[in-house]
Amino acid sequence: MSDLGGMFEGLGVTFATMFAEPNTEFYPEEKRTLAAGYHGRHQLNRYADGLEKCIGCELCAWACPADAIYVEGSDNTDDERYSPGERYGSVYQINYLRCIGCGLCVEACPTRALTMIPDYEMADTDRGALIYGKDRLLAPLEEGMEPPPHPMAPGSTDEDYYRGAIGPVDGPEAAR
Repeated sequence: MSDLGGMFEGLGVTFATMFAEPNTEFYPEEKRTLAAGYHGRHQLNRYADGLEKCIGCELCAWACPADAIYVEGSDNTDDERYSPGERYGSVYQINYLRCIGCGLCVEACPTRALTMIPDYEMADTDRGALIYGKDRLLAPLEEGMEPPPHPMAPGSTDEDYYRGAIGPVDGPEAAR
């Protein structure tokens, strides 16, 4: 008799859900609002004049427990300057097939070059497309920014950049 009671209990759950109002999500058309501070895809940030914040130190790659980040640092020259200071990340890749979204890479970055933005649409049918290179990770240039390579702001040092004392390029400097 106990088997019969379990069967009726299961049928009760089935019938209760059969006549319940469906909860349909229209995902691509209606996107869900994310919680404040949601961490999604990574982004490499820039300074206000367009120079990259990444200095190629590879600390993010060392901190990554999933070994999902690959960084190759190169030296800046006076003719080609991509970031303030001596070095920049010439190759930067994040393999999202391996990334576990823990955020340890963000915590390890000394210049706050790497952050996580609320972008979560990264699905793809091609495995190679889920390895994001620097071209897809760099923040877009905003108004007043000059695409690197270009010299640092006149009269500034790399310390001025790290302290946030550099603003966007205006006027005659923008025509460099």
